[in-house]
Amino acid sequence: MQSDAITQGYARAPHRSLLRACGLAGKDFGKPFIGIANSYCEIVPGHIHLREAADRVKRGIRDAGGIPFEFNTIAICDGIAMGHLGMKYSLASRELIADSVESMVIAHCFDGLVCIPNCDKTVPGMLMAAARLNIPTIFASGGPMLAGKRSDTAGDESADLISVFEAAAAYQNGALTAASLDALEENACPGAGSCSGMFTANSMNCLTEALGLALAGNGTLPAIDPRRLNFWEESGRRIVALVGEGKCCRDILTREALENALVLDMAMGGSSNTVLHTLAIAREAGIALTMKDMDAVSARTPTLCVLAPASRQHIEELHTVGGVMAIMKEAAKIAGAICEDALTVSGETLGNALRRAPDPDGRVIRPLDQAYARQGALAVLYGNLAPEGAIVKRSAVAASMRRFQGRARVFESEEAACKGILEKGNIHPGDFIVIRYEGPRGGPGMQEMLAPTANVMGMGLGESVALLTDGRFSGGTRGACIGHCSPEAAAGGPIALVCEGDSICYDLEACTLTLEVGEAELSRRRAAWKERPPAVTSGWLARYARLVTSGSEGAVLR
Repeated sequence: MQSDAITQGYARAPHRSLLRACGLAGKDFGKPFIGIANSYCEIVPGHIHLREAADRVKRGIRDAGGIPFEFNTIAICDGIAMGHLGMKYSLASRELIADSVESMVIAHCFDGLVCIPNCDKTVPGMLMAAARLNIPTIFASGGPMLAGKRSDTAGDESADLISVFEAAAAYQNGALTAASLDALEENACPGAGSCSGMFTANSMNCLTEALGLALAGNGTLPAIDPRRLNFWEESGRRIVALVGEGKCCRDILTREALENALVLDMAMGGSSNTVLHTLAIAREAGIALTMKDMDAVSARTPTLCVLAPASRQHIEELHTVGGVMAIMKEAAKIAGAICEDALTVSGETLGNALRRAPDPDGRVIRPLDQAYARQGALAVLYGNLAPEGAIVKRSAVAASMRRFQGRARVFESEEAACKGILEKGNIHPGDFIVIRYEGPRGGPGMQEMLAPTANVMGMGLGESVALLTDGRFSGGTRGACIGHCSPEAAAGGPIALVCEGDSICYDLEACTLTLEVGEAELSRRRAAWKERPPAVTSGWLARYARLVTSGSEGAVLR
């Protein structure tokens, strides 16, 4: 075992002495040392209950004969960080999380690792670390929040965080009363868990099941469901078994597992952020993966499930009808779509797990012959405006907006765009909003822009304007919102050359994104373009900006 390096032999007497100070006894030095990377903190709703998660995982580890050692990582709540300087730190925190887990595991010679993430960047950050470390690893998330309820509308309409963002814009537009906004604020987020739609956190937690790195239910079993307690304990027991079996992370995280996860992502309508994170995870695992690979999977995978923000259904409803495994069971009917021989941390193959899953219920999960769409929920668009690609959540775009041509309305930052969108009479139907210099390097940090997209909805423009950015969107964004436009403006990408009033066209069927300007004129603009000075010149973000790659490469650090 790796822990032998600090527990065995006379030369390790000093190490054992320190371990004894932590409460270990002589009988413990031959047992597996299991690290528990817990992202517990008191300001992220998805993480406030993770102390209990860690306690239950520890109980399972001890029951199975292992020694648990809990440590913590940082966690940023993207909802609280949204719309101000804090959002620039969100994506960057993914790298800090990966590096901190790597540091703790190697410094202390853990034999196995349990990751307890929940909200957005903790999941991919820990997945990147797990792939990098390649020791036995299992993921046991905190689980999704239940949906809230609206008291300001007739009936029993569900609500979530995105409902509040959109309602705030509707209030500014005069379409909602202050009392209604207050009532929604109080009821939309009822308690612990990752926000209740198919947003980034829940998307990534679902993908861990498809990757084989979590037990079934990890992505959909609600945070407050009592069955979570047993789930965490079983995860603790399984990590000790994985150490005994010598099953390391990359024995499970294979090319086939990644392709299984991509199929699930496209079939379930995952967040557009999953593209960034999957590229980064594949890189850490030494697996060649590009956006073109993802686009190919999307082209042959129908959309079988549409949850919030693309519908009123939430994660808890998906869990009720069979969760991730039920979606994958139906997708597996497409010849060659799913590798059923892929290993999982449960000790069985994915195929065995799928055979126990229920058939589509027809409401939350549709059968193949009644799919929501013949293509996957995410699309990669290419063209002279995005030579390296741009991402759109196709399943969240209204049918009337599947093809659109509009007039460019150019903003140099998210803040300027929000001001422009909320100014009555400034944005009109047929406009194509462009927000640039918000990419990984230019932002820096490629911040999520839920505020401008929610403002578009709140101003009643959701089905008449489109939005393009080199930044990214919340998993809760809906509408004709195209992100990750690469290369970014700060790197001199074509998005930097767009002028007010230019014609921009996209086609979600043909997967094209075109700036309708002649090549001679683009060449003239390119020659006149000048690189901007860095937006941030000190601290962690300045280092991040110097090292980060394009969004088309997963925005990883060089």
